[in-house]
Amino acid sequence: MELDLGERLQDLRESKNMSREDLAKKMNVSKETVYKWENSECYPNSQNLLRLSEIYETTVVKLIKVNFLTSQMEETIDKRGENISNILFYIGMAIIFFGFFLDLLFGLSIFFVILNILGTLIVCFPKKLKKHIFHIIIGFKKSFNSQ
Repeated sequence: MELDLGERLQDLRESKNMSREDLAKKMNVSKETVYKWENSECYPNSQNLLRLSEIYETTVVKLIKVNFLTSQMEETIDKRGENISNILFYIGMAIIFFGFFLDLLFGLSIFFVILNILGTLIVCFPKKLKKHIFHIIIGFKKSFNSQ
């Protein structure tokens, strides 16, 4: 489980064996402000984030990326997953109709049945399964591009 910014700030302070009061003195803020940061009641401004990164010997990006970048990635994956869901729906419908036309034109009932089942499965995939398919496609694309 990933930590939010407040939990991360608290863990970093505790790893430096500092009290809230010690950190507040170094930061020139009240210990109540440090408490609010660590409990996600408010967040440090950019100057305070820079100072915290110096005290904790890390970068500002590493301080904030834990929850910000993760949520951005999830949002992007959700949008792309929704697009893939729409595409899969149309592909499934096309397969069903293709099977129907094969049966009408050539009397190939077995192809109609097989393609109808396949198309129906694609159209009716549960949303989570479609997300897994999306991740597989993205993984394949990354491995193909790296070669």
